[in-house]
Amino acid sequence: MFIFSAAIVATMFAVDAGRLSADAPAFAPVKAELVRSRDGLGNVLSKLRDGKPVRIGYLGGSITAANGWRVKTRKWFAKEFPQAEVSEIHAAIGGTGSNLGVYRVERDALQHKPDLLFVEFAVNDGGTAPEQIWKAMEGIVRQTWAANPQTDICFVYTFRTGYENDLRNGFCPRAASAMEMLADHYGIPSINFAKRIVELEAAGKLIFKSDDPTADGVVRFSKDGVHPLDEGHEIYADIVADAVKQISETSRPIHHESKLEKPFVEDHLQAAKMVPIDQSMLSPEWEQLADSDSLSKRFANRMGTLWEATEPGSKLTFRFRGSSAQLYDLLGPDGGQVIITVDGERTPKLIPRFDSYCTYHRIATMTVANGLDPNKVHTVTVEVDSDQPDRQSVAFRLKDPEVELKAAKFQGTNIRVGQILVLGDVMP
Repeated sequence: MFIFSAAIVATMFAVDAGRLSADAPAFAPVKAELVRSRDGLGNVLSKLRDGKPVRIGYLGGSITAANGWRVKTRKWFAKEFPQAEVSEIHAAIGGTGSNLGVYRVERDALQHKPDLLFVEFAVNDGGTAPEQIWKAMEGIVRQTWAANPQTDICFVYTFRTGYENDLRNGFCPRAASAMEMLADHYGIPSINFAKRIVELEAAGKLIFKSDDPTADGVVRFSKDGVHPLDEGHEIYADIVADAVKQISETSRPIHHESKLEKPFVEDHLQAAKMVPIDQSMLSPEWEQLADSDSLSKRFANRMGTLWEATEPGSKLTFRFRGSSAQLYDLLGPDGGQVIITVDGERTPKLIPRFDSYCTYHRIATMTVANGLDPNKVHTVTVEVDSDQPDRQSVAFRLKDPEVELKAAKFQGTNIRVGQILVLGDVMP
């Protein structure tokens, strides 16, 4: 966890967000405020007051995916503005950060035409360098306003244990600081949930993490220090309600398109996109998973059509003009490993689709090409290897690994993919 020294920060590095040049921003920690109204939420608030239908998008990780502050705030908006029909766009996936969010924001959120987009990645981006956060978060912002310049955006910063160190010294943790600098450049309002959680803990009204019930009047925020229990989510929802009322005092409808003229970083990921895999890219061994398949039922709503290869030698080949490409795929206990060839050159290492968490299947990304000439067309081939990866890394999670690792669950060279994540354009 990145920790700031209060003495050094206060005298040398403390800045208000956005004082840095858009040409070459230099990271510096930002003073923590519960709410920064900036350019406000005038467009969505105008529609709500006029009783028009409003769609609220929630892009984030597991904290937002839970039936917590997302559900509670949607209900608050509906109650506060009873003449408006308020619907929700659930665009959160546990365990993911802005580096995936920038590729999936169009498919999971923007195609549904949100009037307001909450973006929550401050916890899952906690170990990410500010420069990478800026690229991805700016890509999300610019894609949103390119799709509809009247969509309002609000950044929210959730809490995890460890963040209290910076917040007690008056500063946002690193990820939130990076996001605040970007938010200031674009005039995006932000709400710092974490600041309030730390204040309540300091006042003796909350415990960050506990397995046991707390004393009367003391909120047990979470069991793991990250994912709020219902009382914690209620606090988050109350913060949003109060923040929206505060932001509304200075909000006016605004057209955000002019803000795209000057980027914060030149290498932002506005060009990031998700492209479905077409059958023409696949060798005959691949099969489309049926809608009734258990993995399709679990993941198709996020990944689209899922293709599966179980035979060694099965190939996926595509061409793209751009600098990088990834596959949106599944890791799992029966996952195989692949051979990657880019522009005729085989990469030296096999890429396993299995890791130490693979007692179950989950969404992942596989980098297949990176750092290429963005102006050239590149050819990528992904081939299923004949050997399955070593499964020993998951043994510590099993009761009887010698027996369980021999079971059918952990056998196979299976590769399952849904989309291509490309910085550029996939070619026919």
